[in-house]
Amino acid sequence: MRRKLPTLQALDCFEAAARHQSYTLAARELALTQGAISRRIASLEAFVGVRLFSRTRHGVALTAAGAAYARQIAGRLDGLERDTLDAMSGAGQGALHIAAVPTFAARWLVPRLARFAAACPEVTVHIDTCTRPFLFSETPYDGALYAGTEEQVRNWPGTRTTLLMHEMVVPIASPAFAARRKVWRPADVARAPLLQQSTRPDAWRQWFEACAVDAPDALRGPRYELFSMLASAAVCGLGVALMPAMLVQAEIARNDLVILCNQPASSRRSYCFVSPEAAQPAAALSSFVQWLQGEIAGDALCAPDGGRPGTVRRST
Repeated sequence: MRRKLPTLQALDCFEAAARHQSYTLAARELALTQGAISRRIASLEAFVGVRLFSRTRHGVALTAAGAAYARQIAGRLDGLERDTLDAMSGAGQGALHIAAVPTFAARWLVPRLARFAAACPEVTVHIDTCTRPFLFSETPYDGALYAGTEEQVRNWPGTRTTLLMHEMVVPIASPAFAARRKVWRPADVARAPLLQQSTRPDAWRQWFEACAVDAPDALRGPRYELFSMLASAAVCGLGVALMPAMLVQAEIARNDLVILCNQPASSRRSYCFVSPEAAQPAAALSSFVQWLQGEIAGDALCAPDGGRPGTVRRST
């Protein structure tokens, strides 16, 4: 049966015009004339029988139907492009598309991928960053490396979750800052300038509670949004940062950062691998998860705290 589909050229023009809210900018992006964009979108409107744009004094604006259609096709065009690039590269049979939290991907995962490539040369791993749960049915992803609380993971519907490790955090600082004292105890850290992460405002308070230390200034200090910014501030001697040691392995190896006192505490977050529950994991995906588990088991700075890595949970 013949599919009822518009031309790809019309969809491409519509997606660009919808994203820019402008025929002119869409024409510039696609190296076409504004008239060509207009004609292709007119043909698309005739095909679907719905008006997708309305004319305004300043150009064009999406109609409600057009905005809804643009949201629906944008991801599918992205997926089609990925599939095409996989086919062109010859990686279609062994390609994995993984969504991952950015700091973990950049600082822990990517530096180790050469070992996975050596172990499974037939598998190509593509990585995008993503910090929030999503519907796998609306994305091209085979799996996701996600960091969150148990409740957040449990509430991700329609997924199979493999616990990789619990996140353990330790206080870190530059060697020059650490040299201010011969020995650092949690009570000493409580009196030091504390570097805060804006997305985790209670992190220091929770760490001091785990150490049974009174810290009235646990919420004070400059705030930084990203772990990478927090690490840079600590390297520059601005104070003490609370971070998972595994995310600053390079800085620790270079002696740019040191662990002030080795009293790791759970941040109440875990790193998990999440995949669609309905789909039977492909061999490439299973190999990737097993490799992740092996890397974590061999990494002393991942500091498992007695949980059970490898536990699989299904969310409904």
